Amino acid sequence: MKLKKLAFNRIQATLFISVIFLAIIIAEYIFTYRDAGYGIVLCLFITIAIYVIISVVDMQKSFINAAESLAIIPLYVLFTSSLPWFFIDQRFLLPAIYSIILALCFWHMHEKDLEFHDVGLKSNNLLKYAMIGILIGMFTGPIEYWVLKPAPSFPTFELKYLLRDIVYMTFFVGLGEELLFRGLIQNDLSKTFGTKTGIFGQALLFAVMHMTWRSPLELAFTFFAGILFGILYHRTGSLTAPIAFHGMNNTMLVSILPYYFAGLLI
Repeated sequence: MKLKKLAFNRIQATLFISVIFLAIIIAEYIFTYRDAGYGIVLCLFITIAIYVIISVVDMQKSFINAAESLAIIPLYVLFTSSLPWFFIDQRFLLPAIYSIILALCFWHMHEKDLEFHDVGLKSNNLLKYAMIGILIGMFTGPIEYWVLKPAPSFPTFELKYLLRDIVYMTFFVGLGEELLFRGLIQNDLSKTFGTKTGIFGQALLFAVMHMTWRSPLELAFTFFAGILFGILYHRTGSLTAPIAFHGMNNTMLVSILPYYFAGLLI
């Protein structure tokens, strides 16, 4: 005898998505401030719970899509925190980690039959949007540098490291995080709850996933940066500007300002 599925109305489905948000926030807090092992176990539980619930409960398709997009966050915490990264040369650690995030995003796109243009990976107005993103990133980079004040990675500034970091920060960090938070999560939240909620929701999670910096100011910065990323994505319909913005901001943060402004910001 086939069991009848439970059914969630819109209010119940909204509560389900809200619980996922809360669970991700709690897991990241435990991972950062309490015990990383418990945080990883909680991420595993969240991932399993999401897929079990959407398998046994009937709800609107948009809620299922939003839940599955959100499930990528605990999944990538599981992968990036549990693998034996010690065997990888530190020079390749960042692209290795973000390759996993990209793989999870593209796997999700494949399962949902999403094309590149569906998530904002488009070629139209490429140069225009890239320049907009780069200009914004040049202004926000110094702000985040003032917040975090990272030390230089190398004794002196070298062009080869700058070029390497531009590639890393744009085509791994920028592409990976923008595809996940804006192209997938914001897209699905906006279709389910509306544009404003979609932008706010992804920005909140984007900030939460930077909790590992252990800086309240960084949480505030990444939340408002997430809002800007989300607005750019919504207004242009393209990930080009957010990716360029993200890449330039991070390049300024780690590859330029630590060498030329160290000691000037107190």
